[in-house]
Amino acid sequence: MIFHGRTKEIGRLKKELSSDEMRMILIYGRRRVGKSELVKQALKNSGIRSIYYECKQVSEENNVYSICDIISEAFGLPKLGYRSIDEVMNYVFSLSREENIVFVLDEYPYLRENVKGLDSIIQSLVDRYKESSKLKLIILGSYVDIMRSLLENSNPLFGRVDLTIDLKQMDYYESALFYPNFSAEDKVRIYSVFGGIPYYNRLIDDKKTVKENIIDLIASPEARLENEVSMYLNAEISKMVNANEVIEALSKGFSKYSDILSQSHVSSGPTLVDVLEKLIRMEVVEKRVPINDENNRKKAGYYISDNLSFFYYRYIFRYSSQLKIMDPEVFYDRYIGTDFEERYVPQKFEEICRQYLIRQNLLGNIVPVIEKIGKYYYDDPQSHSNGEFDVVSRDENGNVFYEVKFRKRKISKEIIDEEIDQVKKTGLDCYRYVFFSRSGFATEETDKIKHIELADLYR
Repeated sequence: MIFHGRTKEIGRLKKELSSDEMRMILIYGRRRVGKSELVKQALKNSGIRSIYYECKQVSEENNVYSICDIISEAFGLPKLGYRSIDEVMNYVFSLSREENIVFVLDEYPYLRENVKGLDSIIQSLVDRYKESSKLKLIILGSYVDIMRSLLENSNPLFGRVDLTIDLKQMDYYESALFYPNFSAEDKVRIYSVFGGIPYYNRLIDDKKTVKENIIDLIASPEARLENEVSMYLNAEISKMVNANEVIEALSKGFSKYSDILSQSHVSSGPTLVDVLEKLIRMEVVEKRVPINDENNRKKAGYYISDNLSFFYYRYIFRYSSQLKIMDPEVFYDRYIGTDFEERYVPQKFEEICRQYLIRQNLLGNIVPVIEKIGKYYYDDPQSHSNGEFDVVSRDENGNVFYEVKFRKRKISKEIIDEEIDQVKKTGLDCYRYVFFSRSGFATEETDKIKHIELADLYR
């Protein structure tokens, strides 16, 4: 299996692993995001002896028994007879006085749940062996709230963690490395559905069409990922009825708090706040505020940030009854095809273009450097209405406006002039206008108007 991307994270991890001193490393992120593979890739060809244990939802004794087996196999030792986590971990810490050893506890929250005071046990061992041990203790976990709590000043492990990696989804560019044979257009379409989760992207077959991949993986009964979204949400949310209501409202395009409350049928405002906060922590939803009015809560919007969840609630969850009794091809053509191509993908293309700008900014390819990027809120005194521009950036020279078009025809001078005129009418002062186009341009660039074609995003 080929490992793609994560260059920065791999580099940080390898630097800690090469140290001759003890290190404690905390890696967390939602399930399927690639935490385990990241560690395995960093250990690959490192020459460092490692103990890799995936914690189970069983008793302390059962977990200890399994850890002892792994240690015996890794070091060629007779069967160890330890009965407690304290004993076996003390043994591992002492072993690492003579050599670099990596001890990985994957899905740490499972072990923590069944071992009282586990954080304190590890804290005590870290403090005891800090000057004498070379152990690299790596703790992984998918329950983000629990893992983040280990970093709080009220937790015994506070101040003991040397490296923390909050592993996010890959961006559109790294995700496309999984399906290199697709055209740039189809890379946009596939990312719009499966996002930046490595597990999902490994399932994609770029020898098939986008439609075939969608049907095979999520839009057919008993498809590989048909229940993936609901399983992930169910694992961390107790009241799924409320979550379903909220995410379905978001998938229909309702983003303002008041609209979500009225459309979702959630019982109360406090309940909605709780659901939204939980979904944000799970990285399924994100809250966005306009760059020109960041402290105005009324202008904040909520959006589904996880692409598979967005696709699932827009098409699969909403039409689940039809999916069970229809041919997948007919279901796709009737409930997905047109909306997907004309509305869903163009909307996701805006996010891809925003990621492109951030990526180029981080690489130092945008001058002057972007200091803020996001939505821009405006009031229109002529029509007595208000609205938002989806992508506006701000730098030392002022504002830059971006327009994103995922259309079959080229962008003409007339379209550009119309967009610029609309921006000026709102009072937004921009020193540059940048246009992204799926199909190219039927006009030339100027000093003030710049063009970015779809192929540029993947170079």
